[in-house]
Amino acid sequence: MKYLVLLAFIAIIGSLGSALFFMMRDGRDGKPKTSNMARALAFRVGFSILLFVCILLAWKFGYIQPTGIPVGK
Repeated sequence: MKYLVLLAFIAIIGSLGSALFFMMRDGRDGKPKTSNMARALAFRVGFSILLFVCILLAWKFGYIQPTGIPVGK
């Protein structure tokens, strides 16, 4: 599960970097703007939703256990 979460975070950060690259590059020197930045940001949203669903399913099936501060203290 740790590797899946790490891979998802790398994909999310990579998608953000890709969107930044396309934002800075597209539309310069008389070239028309493309939809690459919007596509990269859409992939980021998709990766984030997929990560959230995977974490919920891992909790539901018992692969991960909640820990942390006890409730009511």
